[in-house]
Amino acid sequence: MLKAGRSLGIVFFPAFDWAISPTHPERQERLLYTQDQLREEGVFDIAGIRELKPDLATAADVSRVHFCFPEVAAVTTPSHLVSAGGAIRAARAVLEKDSQKAFALVRPPGHHAMKVVHGARGFCNINIEAVMIEWLRERFGPLRVAVVDTDCHHGDGTQDVYWHDPDTLFISLHQDGRTLYPGTGYPTEQGGPQALGATVNVPLPPGTSDEGFLFAMREVVMPLIEDFKPDLIVNSAGQDNHFSDPITDMAFSAQGYAQLTELLQADIAVLEGGYAIQGALPYVNLGLVLSMAGLDYSHVREPGFDPEAIRQPAKVTAYIEDVCRDILKLARHPKGPGKGDLVNGWFTRRKTLYYDTDAITEYQTESVRLCDHCRGVMTYETESTRNPLCLGVEAPLGACEKCVEEAYRIYEAGQIKGEFRHLQLIDRVGKNYASYTG
Repeated sequence: MLKAGRSLGIVFFPAFDWAISPTHPERQERLLYTQDQLREEGVFDIAGIRELKPDLATAADVSRVHFCFPEVAAVTTPSHLVSAGGAIRAARAVLEKDSQKAFALVRPPGHHAMKVVHGARGFCNINIEAVMIEWLRERFGPLRVAVVDTDCHHGDGTQDVYWHDPDTLFISLHQDGRTLYPGTGYPTEQGGPQALGATVNVPLPPGTSDEGFLFAMREVVMPLIEDFKPDLIVNSAGQDNHFSDPITDMAFSAQGYAQLTELLQADIAVLEGGYAIQGALPYVNLGLVLSMAGLDYSHVREPGFDPEAIRQPAKVTAYIEDVCRDILKLARHPKGPGKGDLVNGWFTRRKTLYYDTDAITEYQTESVRLCDHCRGVMTYETESTRNPLCLGVEAPLGACEKCVEEAYRIYEAGQIKGEFRHLQLIDRVGKNYASYTG
């Protein structure tokens, strides 16, 4: 009997009861074709590979990560909680040592969901990787985590959630934001003043193929992971860089994805995008599964694969080599504190965000207290075309006593002033998650 080189747990959740619309690219068939492919290939007959049932994330799990206004129930469905729970189940298998690696093949996706949530953007309501990571930290302690996002679209939500966290290295490889949604993810976006260099963006030009992606992995991603020395590596495994994807402009192949997976050696992979439902996803996912399990993937070929037809031009190769060299230097010697204002010991940045899926515009002021003893208390004043002025206050993991006290002072003062419709508190030190409606 064939045996996996590394034990692998696979979580499936196609979300039959959730869809943006019946013909939307983000629909249940994204996983059903993959499920059929894995069964036809006999993957679950291989010793060491097993299917796991998803857990159900709770509103408290979401509130550990997000400020959802007016409340978690208003911006999620049961499918969102099962999708996040599927990621948690995959991570639990690894941390509890039931499997060496795990792959959460779940939807809805999550990497465009930011710290503050008023609705859906980029098909995402809650950030399922972040919910998973913070669930793990709540139970297994202050883990150092590297998140490598290989979706074609910049992982702007994950970047936003971990902007001020020096214990989370976030690296995103994506199609250049000048050519694709969400229009962000430039090398100068390097993290907040207390976490400079913990955010790394590698924008790649349209037409990048296996050669370019693997060069970026070898020359940027792997050296930075080695520098960071994480306890856990998570792959936000978006697959819309594939040459046949209908909404992007890249030229990656199933073989390339499998090789990237072998290089990265992520402990946990979580599915994100990928919309070539029949021609790419079943084959890319098969390659990922075999690679994670330490098995031969050299036979995996998708329909229409012609290495010469998708080979990147020489000028693209030269451009990527130059960009990667500059990015590695910048990541190791970050320049900050970035765009924002420093006033009375607080660093503030203002953002206008558009939720393309739900047609919501948000206006947000994010502030962090610059503390010599911890990463600092954070506040988020936010209003949108859906909600009036709201306030989120967070005392993060490891917050010092003074910052915890300051978080409660701001939260309680906000109730007294009466200028905010909804107020929420995240106290990661005391594990207190409170809300108030004025």
